[in-house]
Amino acid sequence: MKKKTHITLYDIAKRLNVSKVTVSKALRGHPDISRETTKEVKKIAEELGYTPNFAARNLSSQKSNTIGVVVPKIAHFFFSSVIEAIYDAAFNNNYDIALMVSQEDSSREKKHIDTLLAMRVDGIIVSITQQTKDKAIFEKVLSRNVPLVFMDRVVEMKGTSQVTVDDRGGAFNAVEQAIRKGYKKIAHLGGYREINIGKDRYAGFVDAMKQYDLPVNPGWVVFGGFGEDNGYNGFMEFYRTGNMPEFIFAVTYPVALGVYTAAAEVGMKIPDDIDLICFGNSSVSRFIKPEISYVNQPTDVLGKTAVDLVLEHIRDYENYRPKRIQIPTNLVLRETCVKKKGVGLAVIS
Repeated sequence: MKKKTHITLYDIAKRLNVSKVTVSKALRGHPDISRETTKEVKKIAEELGYTPNFAARNLSSQKSNTIGVVVPKIAHFFFSSVIEAIYDAAFNNNYDIALMVSQEDSSREKKHIDTLLAMRVDGIIVSITQQTKDKAIFEKVLSRNVPLVFMDRVVEMKGTSQVTVDDRGGAFNAVEQAIRKGYKKIAHLGGYREINIGKDRYAGFVDAMKQYDLPVNPGWVVFGGFGEDNGYNGFMEFYRTGNMPEFIFAVTYPVALGVYTAAAEVGMKIPDDIDLICFGNSSVSRFIKPEISYVNQPTDVLGKTAVDLVLEHIRDYENYRPKRIQIPTNLVLRETCVKKKGVGLAVIS
């Protein structure tokens, strides 16, 4: 005879000769049920291997105690670190996380959000893809009265909250550090200007150059993306022209790694021949020599704040007013961008 794979409330009730309602209340610790009955119900439930049917529970309670999270990548230190912070904050508030990864694909992002809505999550946290332009899927979330928080990469929409870091100020500080070390020929390897982090980090670069009366050379500004290939290709674009900058300011840590690869390939040393700084850190940073100076993004604060915002909205939906929170950054100096040694390169992550 085939073994039963899903134990139900009915199975427990039948074993104890009580009603399903009694079993359900006992498992939830309801005060209507005596301590002795509750203890016996939980004992039999454990013996039979009972696990709650979350789909059924959600239908009856209209609440899942689950937060949906959609991020572009997880093999990226920034996002993996933020996800850990989100998980911890949710767990401490008795919430579960349903994690989806869009892989920088807007069509996947849409499908994942549809799945989360079908799961009846209580709220959703999203960091959009570098392709995202259409707001329709986010409007659908709002039409279902599901709290929506944008994190790091955001969409400007009424009815939503967002938490970001000070991308513009952090970029300014990084470029200013390079200028103070004597660099004047400064380039920027940017991301996508359509995405807020690409736009704001470029703006911080321009702010610093203008502050110190340095020209922004259009040939030393390359937009492309946030990955290692973008750093490699951007560096090689400079190299092929034969007009190398002294310093490059890149938009992400992975872009900085791409610069390292390209520089080594053409026989240039960092920071002796070209110098570097980046926005964001990585778990592998201590293994990269020289170690890259960077703009620090407090991922723990970012993740926790995103959860705080979505829970605040969930718990007081009718009275909640959307918030825009920006978290300060700070500059962490390691072995690059600390002493002028010829020409150099700066990066943002």
